[in-house]
Amino acid sequence: MSAMSGKVVQNVFIAQTYQQNRQVGTPYRRDCCAPYMRNSLPFQGGKLAWTSISSMQVCTLSKYQSGFVDRATVYCNAASSTAAVPALDKADFLKLQNGSDIRGVAVAGVEGEPISLTEPVTEAIAASFAAWLLEKKKVDGSQRLKVSIGHDSRISAQTLLDSVSRGLAGAGLDVVQYGLASTPAMFNSTLTEDDAFLCPVDGGIMITASHLPFNRNGFKFFTNAGGLGKPDIKDILERAADIYKNFTVEALMNSEKIASTSVKRVDYMTVYTSDLVKAVRKAAGDIEKPLEGFHIVVDAGNGAGGFFAAKVLEPLGAITSGSQFLEPDGLFPNHIPNPEDKAAMKAITQAVLSNKADLGIIFDTDVDRSAAVDSTGREFNRNRLIALMSAIVLEEHPRTTIVTDSVTSDGLTTFIEKKLGGKHHRFKRGYKNVIDEAIRLNSVGEESHLAIETSGHGALKENHWLDDGAYLMVKILNKLASARAAGLGGGSKVLTDLVEGLEEPAVALEMRLKINQDHPDLKGGSFRDYGEAVLKHLENCTDSDPKLQKAPVNYEGVRVSGFGGWFLLRLSLHDPVLPLNIEAPSHEDAVKLGLAVAVAVKEFHALDTSALDKFVQVS
Repeated sequence: MSAMSGKVVQNVFIAQTYQQNRQVGTPYRRDCCAPYMRNSLPFQGGKLAWTSISSMQVCTLSKYQSGFVDRATVYCNAASSTAAVPALDKADFLKLQNGSDIRGVAVAGVEGEPISLTEPVTEAIAASFAAWLLEKKKVDGSQRLKVSIGHDSRISAQTLLDSVSRGLAGAGLDVVQYGLASTPAMFNSTLTEDDAFLCPVDGGIMITASHLPFNRNGFKFFTNAGGLGKPDIKDILERAADIYKNFTVEALMNSEKIASTSVKRVDYMTVYTSDLVKAVRKAAGDIEKPLEGFHIVVDAGNGAGGFFAAKVLEPLGAITSGSQFLEPDGLFPNHIPNPEDKAAMKAITQAVLSNKADLGIIFDTDVDRSAAVDSTGREFNRNRLIALMSAIVLEEHPRTTIVTDSVTSDGLTTFIEKKLGGKHHRFKRGYKNVIDEAIRLNSVGEESHLAIETSGHGALKENHWLDDGAYLMVKILNKLASARAAGLGGGSKVLTDLVEGLEEPAVALEMRLKINQDHPDLKGGSFRDYGEAVLKHLENCTDSDPKLQKAPVNYEGVRVSGFGGWFLLRLSLHDPVLPLNIEAPSHEDAVKLGLAVAVAVKEFHALDTSALDKFVQVS
């Protein structure tokens, strides 16, 4: 790169630019102010296909060059080719960990959220994963490992895809790009045996931040053993910090040259969708179009799940007219792609009713979560989705254990154990926690075939314990197809009948009680220690209250029954927050449970209980 001087003016208000370009259909041109700022935004048929705007353009460029950034314009002077990247330490990298994922800010445009996933940071993370993978696979010098990369519909996808490719290629690995893909497909690529599609790969990376806002992005990592866990992510980020310290612009340019000649591109999603179609046909007795006559609408929320209508349902014979938001759009203009979101569920419900469809299916951004709606508009998400999947799985595997997260209802326990004859094992929040617990139970001789969270993450033993929203919906489609093949009628009534008898609370709510980390009560300690102290005190208070009964088996927080309902106060997995869940047969009973918590925690002044106080007082 030749050194550059002078000012380069760049528009960085991404959301505004993106929307304008979609409307007028004219290419948005940009100049070059660093070696990573090279690709103009690609347009197809007058629409913006992917926004590959460089993160270095839209971050606070003072980290890299002298200058400043505001919401409209960047003024910068490029660094010379011998310059080193700015210093970041391990703590900066570790802040990107979000459980078993990596997440950060990849696009400017939200005040107070500076970019943390810059291109050099991303490249370091990819190179670190390469080093981690080489160590895990114990390869000798003659073997080249292969890693697949896919992404969801986010506007930062192309930039991060390029950065990850450079990091992997620069570390000596072969790179296979899948383009727009789903998280489950990335794991499946480590298992598929098909030379034509360069499979199996040794590792997979999905670029996604699930349902988070447009400016966020991140990474999920896979090997054929499954998704990486928290310790692996911490290890990768620590290695990345060390790699990053030795980066220079010259070294980064070299990795770009290597990647430009070594990256391959494959349409792996055709393999993944074909397998889903085969699964439904097999369940229906090898009928070519087992869903013929069924009207099923899909809501992809402008994420990566739009393939499901044309690539899965239609080959099976289903009518998909009325499906909505199938086109990828990383600004998510219609609703948050999240099966837990009320607006999202209202959208798919309305689509089912308006089109008089038999079933509605909705996915999150990267298709590892899903939910459904029957022909009457009844939602199958949260506890109802767990009940439905439990009914299906327990028909196939009687008496098996169903592992769920901690916030599932008492009514679900009764349904699984009394109605279905299974066992309900309520564990911790976090889809990886739930999956790992199911795997552990199997390893000690307790049969478990389903691990599922109220969030919509669901994994089955038969599907390699992968949390795959599309596969969950395939299990539901299997039930529809097999019921029709057996002459049991059509429509979604067969699904509704499966959850008959599920007791649901009249009142179900969640409040998030935040811990003020700057409050003197913390005395310089961690929010986690403070939160644990709150929980211990609440536990002691409930032990002395005869109207309340602590759950005999509980793996997370304090769960207490009383007044016909229950509450659970727990510490968030990642944030300085104590989420409080309450379920009760009436509003009055919910208030009584809320009061029990409010009285117990009132002396903890660093805890923001305003939402709880308002609930118990106004009510």
